[in-house]
Amino acid sequence: MNENLFASFITPMMFGLPLVTLIVLFPSLLFPTSNRLVNNRLISLQQWMLQLVLKQMMSIHNTKGQTWALMLMSLILFIGSTNLLGLLPHSFTPTTQLSMNLGMAIPLWAGAVITGFRNKTKASLAHFLPQGTPTPLIPMLVIIETISLFIQPVALAVRLTANITAGHLLIHLIGGATLALMSINTTTALITFIILILLTVLEFAVAMIQAYVFTLLVSLYLHDNT
Repeated sequence: MNENLFASFITPMMFGLPLVTLIVLFPSLLFPTSNRLVNNRLISLQQWMLQLVLKQMMSIHNTKGQTWALMLMSLILFIGSTNLLGLLPHSFTPTTQLSMNLGMAIPLWAGAVITGFRNKTKASLAHFLPQGTPTPLIPMLVIIETISLFIQPVALAVRLTANITAGHLLIHLIGGATLALMSINTTTALITFIILILLTVLEFAVAMIQAYVFTLLVSLYLHDNT
């Protein structure tokens, strides 16, 4: 019970070197590939789910937007697998680090915005000033729209970090309460343990939903700029 509540969010080190790079690369080893003519059930299920998500995301995009399909699918696979691996005991979740999430959000957002200014310059600039704006409000609205544009990658990163961190903290707190109650009241400890199981199942869903939401918002930013 004396364990630091935030110990699981500390970057693991070995021989004084951070292991984040190895942890980030590890999820890519979990997705099997096959050179066979007929795939097995696991690979077939994996391909079916990828095609389902890809079809849903790419349905709103034009030809230029569909060139980002591989990037978006890689992104959702990476975030989803990283979130799920972080639910294992004594594991580290890179997506609880705001710096890493900003490192994913800012380049993708910047790429979408730059694409918009290159291909749709007038339409992109028009977002800063809605049609029919009164003249006295023009300077203020331009400032507000500029701030809202630059806040998008920060909102992406903070949303992912907050949801994953909150879930891990809840599991840690309820797990510690269950251990403490086992020697005090078995019935209460059993109820707390059931809550812990339900929360863990919920966290599995949250891990996948947050990966989908992050990728979907990047896809919507891309749609607005292509």
